Amino acid sequence: MPKISTEDKHLTVLNLFTTDVPENQDKLVQEMRKIVDAATYEGWMSSTVHAGVDSPGTANFIQWRSGEDLEERYKGDEFNHRTLPVFGEITTSIKLLQNEVAFTQEHPSLGGSIEIGPHRDDYTAIAVFPVLKENQEELIDALGPGQGFFLETPGFRSHVVLRGLRARGLEGSFVVSYSQWESKEAYDAYKAVPQDQKPASRVAAEGRCRAVVAGIPDINTYRVVHTRSAGE
Repeated sequence: MPKISTEDKHLTVLNLFTTDVPENQDKLVQEMRKIVDAATYEGWMSSTVHAGVDSPGTANFIQWRSGEDLEERYKGDEFNHRTLPVFGEITTSIKLLQNEVAFTQEHPSLGGSIEIGPHRDDYTAIAVFPVLKENQEELIDALGPGQGFFLETPGFRSHVVLRGLRARGLEGSFVVSYSQWESKEAYDAYKAVPQDQKPASRVAAEGRCRAVVAGIPDINTYRVVHTRSAGE
């Protein structure tokens, strides 16, 4: 199963698709599974397909050996004349985000390793934060090391911060937060904590984030429905 680590220096691509109805989400998942199961691209390492929960849509968490390998994929006839047109018909937005893993933290019960796949049954939250380039590192620090309180939060499993490098379908710099929870109830309870009951470290981290975020974060929750790695 794919693992997420700051020690791996490969490219992490997060493809986010939104749609307007659950039926189109099902079509998106079907099309993404076809692509993942047939993938033999040079430099492709793994793909993990997520189905939207709070809002219809999908996320594909993809690991590539390098940006050069990904660009070869983007230049191909299949991508430009089949993949993009098919997704264009059933989506309301497409964001293709290239990133590197900047920070990870996991609950001690995970044994120091973050895995992604349907075998784990994680409830996953993905948030994309717009930020000015000069404030990107501050936001990464606030979202990463500044969120140590997660380890004391019931239901928390892991948290990954991705440094945005470049994107299609999204202007400007960005940072991505990818977190795993044991259930929707645990995540919703974390989000619903009243301001006066939050630990001081959480209040401080959220204040740092608000000070540099340059727009409304794009947030959705997901369940992993399919994964495959090269060689499988």
